[in-house]
Amino acid sequence: MDVSRRMFLKTTVIGGAGVTVFGFSLAPVYAQTQGLKIARTTETRSTCPYCSVSCGVIIHTLGDKAKNVIPQVVHVEGDPDHPINRGTLCPKGASLEQDIVNERRLLKPQVRRPGATDWEDISWDQAYSEIAQKVKKTRDDTFVEKDAAGHTVNRCEGMAFTGGCTDTNEFNYLVVKSMRSLGVCYLENQARV
Repeated sequence: MDVSRRMFLKTTVIGGAGVTVFGFSLAPVYAQTQGLKIARTTETRSTCPYCSVSCGVIIHTLGDKAKNVIPQVVHVEGDPDHPINRGTLCPKGASLEQDIVNERRLLKPQVRRPGATDWEDISWDQAYSEIAQKVKKTRDDTFVEKDAAGHTVNRCEGMAFTGGCTDTNEFNYLVVKSMRSLGVCYLENQARV
């Protein structure tokens, strides 16, 4: 059959109008497809940790709930029954699954020594010890008790802290309190404490 451009456009317009008039909808098909992915999962309702809005999320996991089995997260979606977000999620919330299951997620501390090109794995005890020593030395070297006018300021100008979007509000609260106790004044994260 030889189809001209004119015939193709007529058929497309008539077909589109017919689908619109007769109310053909793909919504049930999409709903069925979505149900297949999460059919055998356990549904857990939680709160998104990324910002202070606290949107509701539903986390779908696979696992038989045995004692030594870690459930595998297969899907994260907004909770339609939650009064704050009503099923919607921002881009950070929608990517929550990647914060849990990403294969590039670091699971142990690493350090790159001065002049080295590669990162090396170290133990948690070694990481804590090295960080504590460097924080103490920096604070001792850069702590300012009084400013030029003689006012007591008690601040550390040699350190700064910047939080990330995956930090929870509780984590940011603890960071702000601990950094302020060290005298750090250059401090930024999502929590307004």
